[in-house]
Amino acid sequence: MRELTDAARLRAFMRALAAEADQEARVYFTGGATAVLLGWRPTTIDGLRMNVELASPAHFIPELPGWEERSPFIAREGKVSFHHYDLYSQALSKIERGHAQDRQDVAVMLQRGLVEPARVRELFAAIEPKLYRYPALDPASFRRAVEEALARG
Repeated sequence: MRELTDAARLRAFMRALAAEADQEARVYFTGGATAVLLGWRPTTIDGLRMNVELASPAHFIPELPGWEERSPFIAREGKVSFHHYDLYSQALSKIERGHAQDRQDVAVMLQRGLVEPARVRELFAAIEPKLYRYPALDPASFRRAVEEALARG
């Protein structure tokens, strides 16, 4: 069983990873790591002695234009810069996935002003023509889920 991970444990992971880096690198956190470091969840199942997934929202939905510029800086350790992966990309991928924790996370992101509803709609519209590249996605259902999440948030 994986242990729960808090912010201190995530920072220890960042230091350990950076200690092994022999060249400049950027690491993007998503999901539970973002939720813990931004303070809307005290812990996540991910962390040291944990499951590290090499995944990004762009594996599940089309890459949002400008995602790199919207990826908030966390810290620099040695040669590694740590960022949160674009919060709009995270919100839209969570909306698409639709798990209970995802819905709660999106609601918190909206309540805290980390993502703005109008910008979520605008970015969804920007990727909507590319959804055909993701055969598991139904564009109409995804659009409905976006509107429902924004109405709840």
